[in-house]
Amino acid sequence: MNHQGISEIIFEETYSVPPEQTARALFSRLPHGSDYAQRLIECLATGYLVAVVESICIREMQRHVDAVSEVVVGRTIELEHKGPIPPGSTLKLRGWVERLGERSAKFRVQVSDDHELVCDGCVILVVAPRTSMESRIAAKVGALGTKSDGDLVEDAHGKCASPDSLSRLEPQTP
Repeated sequence: MNHQGISEIIFEETYSVPPEQTARALFSRLPHGSDYAQRLIECLATGYLVAVVESICIREMQRHVDAVSEVVVGRTIELEHKGPIPPGSTLKLRGWVERLGERSAKFRVQVSDDHELVCDGCVILVVAPRTSMESRIAAKVGALGTKSDGDLVEDAHGKCASPDSLSRLEPQTP
């Protein structure tokens, strides 16, 4: 991780909002959102706004890490979606590194359309060892494979567990 390079990151660019990134379009693809998606307004979904902002911060930081041995991952995102953003809008995204840690950077970001500030906040990214992240993911994927027989049940608190592990669960208070 090149601390000097990361400390100097400043970006300003534009982004055109496509029609497929509205709240209505996003929620219509989600099983629990399809029932009410058509009642939503045709504006950029907050989830897509977060993804756009985070992707730019990650892109900027990746320019200063060793892509073979390091990977940039999101840790904390605190964004306030302050105003509606209709499809077709052109957004102006501004950001800079506000604070630098040993393995992390805190970006300050602001997003405006032609009328107002529509998003303001911070994104904290971490540079992690690639092998460590890959092994953690592999362990979780392996655990998913052992549960792939569909033999999962929900306990009384709505948590999934295999039938044989239910007897080992301790009572929990909600």
